[in-house]
Amino acid sequence: MEDLKRIIDSLHPLERKVIPFLEKYSTTEEISKNSGMLDLEVIRALQWLQNKNIVSIETKEIKFASLTGKAERLPERIVMQNLDKNYKTLDELRKKTNLTNQELNACIGLLKKENLIEISRDKTLRIKLNKNSDKWSAEKTPEEKLFENLKKGKIAFEKLNAEEKNAFGNLHRRGIVTEEKIKKISAKLTEIGKRLLKEKIETDVIDHLTPEILREKLWINKKIRGYDIKASVPKIQRGRRHFVDQTIEYVKKIWLDLGFIELQGNIVQTSFWNMDALFIPQDHSAREMQDTFFLGNKGEILRGKIPADMLESIRKVHENGIGSGRGWGGRWKSETAKEVLLRTHTTVLSALALSKLKKENLPAKFFSIGKVYRNEALDWKHLFEFYQVEGIVVDPKANLRNLIGYLKEFYRKMGFEKIRVKPSFFPYTSPSMEIAVWHSKKKEWIEVGGAGIFRPEVTKPLLGFECPVLAWGQGLERILVDYYKIKDLREIYSNDLKMLREIKEFAKWQ
Repeated sequence: MEDLKRIIDSLHPLERKVIPFLEKYSTTEEISKNSGMLDLEVIRALQWLQNKNIVSIETKEIKFASLTGKAERLPERIVMQNLDKNYKTLDELRKKTNLTNQELNACIGLLKKENLIEISRDKTLRIKLNKNSDKWSAEKTPEEKLFENLKKGKIAFEKLNAEEKNAFGNLHRRGIVTEEKIKKISAKLTEIGKRLLKEKIETDVIDHLTPEILREKLWINKKIRGYDIKASVPKIQRGRRHFVDQTIEYVKKIWLDLGFIELQGNIVQTSFWNMDALFIPQDHSAREMQDTFFLGNKGEILRGKIPADMLESIRKVHENGIGSGRGWGGRWKSETAKEVLLRTHTTVLSALALSKLKKENLPAKFFSIGKVYRNEALDWKHLFEFYQVEGIVVDPKANLRNLIGYLKEFYRKMGFEKIRVKPSFFPYTSPSMEIAVWHSKKKEWIEVGGAGIFRPEVTKPLLGFECPVLAWGQGLERILVDYYKIKDLREIYSNDLKMLREIKEFAKWQ
C-alpha cells in the first residue's frame, strides 16, 4: 500500500490523465481519441508509466500501401477513355489527357503489352483502340481496383490478398503507390497497474511551482506532485576531444617529459627533402605514382626549389657514396629532386632539423607527430592518410644501446613492459631494426615500428660532419586500435557519433 501511495504521489499530470483509459483501450490512437490528448502526450505518458512498471509497452511496425499522388484515375484508364477506333497522334493524346511524356509512354507500353491498342508508325506514331478494348473498358483491372480502394485511404499490407499484392508491385514500379511503415504502440497493464486502477487518483495536482502559485498561495489545499528521484532523465552528451587527439597529447607528453623538442613543418615538400636528403635512390619504388601523391597541374608534376648549397653534396653521395660506401650509381637528377609531393613520412622534418644544426647545439633531441600520405588502397588495415610518430637523437656519444633504451622507456610509458628488436633494412639507417612489443593480454608480440642509426650518407651532407643520429618511427593508428578495440582502421575517422560518444576516455595504455 505504501508503494502504491508513493507511485501515485509521483505521477505526472499526463500519466494521471492516461491511467483511467488503460482499462478499456490499449493503442495510442484509441487512448488519444477518447482522452482528447495529443498522440505525443500519450506516448510520453506510457513511456513514463513503463519506467514505473505500471504498463508494459509493445511496439509493432505495420506496413501500409498508399497512393503517391491525388489522381482520380489510373493514367491508362485516362488514355483509354481518350482513344477510339480512329488513330490519334501522341500530341493529340498529350493535350487531351494532360499526362507527362513519361506517363504517356508508360501507358502506351502497358496497353500494347495487353494487346488493347494498335500502333501505326507511318510518318508519325499514331494510336487507336483495337477489338480487344471493348471488354477491358467494361471491366476494372486488379491495379485499378486497388487504386480505387487506396483513394479511400491507406491499407495495411496484411489485409491485401495475393492479387492485390501483385497489383501493388506493378503500380509501385510505376511510382503510383508507395509503402509506408508506421509504428503501432500498445500498452498492457501490469499487476501493479491493475491495482493502481482501483485507487483514487487525483488529476488536479500542481506539477511544478511558479512565482504566481507562490505569490497567490494557490498551492493551499492543492496536491503537489512528489519528485521521482528514480525517474529516467535524458542523457546529456558533453563535448569531448576526439580519441585520436587524446592519444596524440599523451604521446607528446611522453617525449616532452624526456626532454625532446617537437618538430613541425609543411605537409607539402619537395622530393629533395622527402627522399634525396634521406639517401633514398631516385629509382626507388616509393617515388612511383602508385605509392606517392605528387602534386601537379594538367598532368605535369609541379617542381619546387631545392637548396643550392646542398645540391652538389647530395648529388655526390647518391652517385659515389661516402667513405667505403659506393652510393647508388647512375646520374642523380636535380629535376627529379624538385618534384613536389605530399610528405610520405615525418622523417622529412628530421632531415630539415639536421640541416640547421651546428656542433655547438649538440646533443639535441627532437620528435614529431604529424600526418603523412601514402597512395595506398583503402582497406581495414591500410589508410592513405595517417599519423606518424618520429624521433631522433643527435649525440656524438650515442649508440645502439641508447636507442633501445629510449624505445623501452617510451613503450613502458605506453603500457608495454617488454620490447623486442630484430634486424631489418631501411634505405637511410644502418644498422636498422624492427620493433615489437609484448601484449600481456593477448600473450603475443606485436610489431609497432622501425628504428636505426642514420647512415653517414644522410648525416654528413645535412650536418656537414659525421655524427651518430638515433632515429625511430611508427604509425600512431596501429598503436591505438588495440587500446580502443577497433578492428578496422577506417572506423577511426568514420565520424560515427555513437562511437565517439561511447568510446572510453584515454588513460594509460592497456
